[in-house]
Amino acid sequence: MTFELLSLIVLLGLAGPILAWRPQWHIPVILGELLAGILFGSTGFGVLNPADPTFTFLADVGFAVVMFVAGTHVPMRDSTIRSALGRGAVRAALVGLLAVAAGQGVAALFDTGHGALYAVLIASSSAALVLPVIDGQCLTGKPVLELTAQVAIADAACVVALPLVIDPGNAGRAALGALAVSACAVVLYFGLKYLGDSGLRHRFHKVSEQRGFALELRVSLVLLFALCALATRTHVSIMLAGFALGLVVSAIGEPRRVARQLFAIGDGFLTPMFFVWLGARLNLREFGDHPWLILLGLALGGAAVLAHMAMRVVGQPITFGAMASAQIGVPVAAVTVGTQLHVLRPGEPAALMLGALVTVLATALAANRAAAHSPSDEGGSDGDGEHGKGAKHGDSGVAAE
Repeated sequence: MTFELLSLIVLLGLAGPILAWRPQWHIPVILGELLAGILFGSTGFGVLNPADPTFTFLADVGFAVVMFVAGTHVPMRDSTIRSALGRGAVRAALVGLLAVAAGQGVAALFDTGHGALYAVLIASSSAALVLPVIDGQCLTGKPVLELTAQVAIADAACVVALPLVIDPGNAGRAALGALAVSACAVVLYFGLKYLGDSGLRHRFHKVSEQRGFALELRVSLVLLFALCALATRTHVSIMLAGFALGLVVSAIGEPRRVARQLFAIGDGFLTPMFFVWLGARLNLREFGDHPWLILLGLALGGAAVLAHMAMRVVGQPITFGAMASAQIGVPVAAVTVGTQLHVLRPGEPAALMLGALVTVLATALAANRAAAHSPSDEGGSDGDGEHGKGAKHGDSGVAAE
């Protein structure tokens, strides 16, 4: 790793904002970063070496931040969603049952033996992608609350399930490691809650703001890296550590100032670093050697969209079902962890990412269609509540300015 190479990586990261410039397209920023990595990595010019230890470590730090931010997007403090938790949980569970059948079917059709992994991917949703889309389209009403609850539940459940299914031979060890990380996250929740209730956190924040210490950001990163250290020691992916801490911060209420600081360090540097590295690691040339992998990716993406759209039978609008199929974090984690453990076949990581892109495209199309209709056309709004933007960062219960 050199400064010349580092400047190139940061420059390539700008491909994300450029491709996502038009908000009407609903293209995730990470798509441009992935494509840039693919172009300059193993598939393209070969300028970027994803096996470089420094590059890999910085990408791991970025991955931890990605999952941490994804966890903060789960609206743990949004009281308006509680009324919709029941239907959201039922739909997430029904999609999970369909995903088990679909995942086993796809695995049998392509003879990969990864039916459990595919089931988790098909059942997953991405709160980090869906919630901003909901806010951007100003969608409101009870169906939106139910969609938000469904996505949050599916996202959290699949993040926990992924380490257990991606390496079944070590599922017991992974379960113990996941339990240890989860227990530490619970302890952190009660510890941070005590600091907030006692007023110590408020005084801590005031001093930090007045003196420009950025103490809250520093403490957040210390906790994140400590949990990641525990995860690696217990042979669990850092994805769980990052996501668990994100849920804790969301439940406590993330100060807006810390959210902005995390946005700067994450989206400005570490997150693009990870996705450029991931793109560089993907070798799309293997599609030429194994064309069936393209069909595998399309099958996974199509199965995810259809499984979620099937919730129309229990009253969910089809467009909202398609939006619930959006997946980013779980496929990215599956590719990252799967390649590290060498449990995926050559070219299979690219197929998993292709499946995720299919769901992103379906989400963008469904969001545009949902915004074009009145609430009554999408199942009606009974005035029971509205999902606010503050839920994305837990602002609903924190006055942190």
